[in-house]
Amino acid sequence: MNLTTEQATWAKRFKWISLIEGISFLVLLFIAMPLKYVFDQPLAVTYVGWAHGLLFIIYIYMVFPTASKLKWNFSRTFFALLASILPFGPFIFDRNLKKSQHVEF
Repeated sequence: MNLTTEQATWAKRFKWISLIEGISFLVLLFIAMPLKYVFDQPLAVTYVGWAHGLLFIIYIYMVFPTASKLKWNFSRTFFALLASILPFGPFIFDRNLKKSQHVEF
């Protein structure tokens, strides 16, 4: 699928927010949570959790216009939403998106 300039712009935006959201989720799970529960430092979860929550909301907000612009079907949109709640989900979704829609960033 050849993307128009507008579609490529939306794809790039979505890619960046999904990667940043995915990284924030991994930092929350594998750094901040152990700091809280193993080392009794709950402040890490407070700040990283807040940042991740904001990025999660932006990700969800971006799924629907991106799906519309890139003409995703229901299942692709559903998997984009599902990817946001799974560790490593955004990275896997991004890789599959590149393969299926030939999106180059």
